[in-house]
Amino acid sequence: MAAVLIIEDEQRIRETLARRLAERGYDVESAAAGLVGLELVIARPPDVVVLDLGLPDVDGREVLKMIRAVSAVPVIVATARDDETEIVRVLDAGADDYVVKPFSAEQLEARIRAVLRRGGGDDVGGTIEVGELSIYPQARVAQLSDRDLELTRKEFDLLLYLAERAGTVVGRRELLAEVWRQPYGGADKTVDVHLSWLRRKLGESAAKPVYLHTVRGVGVKLAAPTP
Repeated sequence: MAAVLIIEDEQRIRETLARRLAERGYDVESAAAGLVGLELVIARPPDVVVLDLGLPDVDGREVLKMIRAVSAVPVIVATARDDETEIVRVLDAGADDYVVKPFSAEQLEARIRAVLRRGGGDDVGGTIEVGELSIYPQARVAQLSDRDLELTRKEFDLLLYLAERAGTVVGRRELLAEVWRQPYGGADKTVDVHLSWLRRKLGESAAKPVYLHTVRGVGVKLAAPTP
C-alpha cells in the first residue's frame, strides 16, 4: 500500500490515525511539528501527506506552501478549522483535499484512496488492466471489479510485476530477485506465501485459480479469466 506521512501535533490523534492506517497495510510515518514533517517529505518522499493546520512551530498553511515548493505529493489537510473562506484559501494554496475534525480513520482512508487515484489518473497509459483487475502503478492502487484491494506493499509489488507481464509465465526465482531484491539462489518459500495471500485477496485459490495460474516446475502467470 501507499506510504502516508501524518503531520499532526496532537499525540492521541496522530498515534490513533497511524495505528489504524498501518492496520490497513499503509506504510505510515508521523511528525508532531511542521518543519520535521517537511524534512521527512524531502528525505523519504511519501505517496500522500495528511497535514494539520494548527502546528506548534509553523502554521500548516505555511508548511503546505513549503511542501509545494519542493514536491507535488498529494496533501490532505485535516484540521478543526471549518470556516469556508479558510477551506477555499487552503485548497487554492495547493491542498488536494480538506477534511474537518472530528473524522474517522475510515473516512480519511477513503480520501487517501481518492487522491491517490486522481494522482494516478494523470498517467492514463500507466494503468494496467487484466480482465476486471485494474492496477494504477503511480497511485499504488489495485481494484478488482471497481473494489479496492487491501494489499500490503509487497503484495502490490508482486501483483504489479506479474501484471506488467500478463500472460507470461514468470519463475519464482525471478520474482524473488526482482520483487524482493534477493539473489537468484535464494529460497522461494517467501514467493509462495505471498502468492497464497494474494490469491486469497483476489477471491481464488491454487486449486481453483482465476487470475493467478501456476505452471508446475516453471512458475506463475497472471492472466484474465477465460469465459
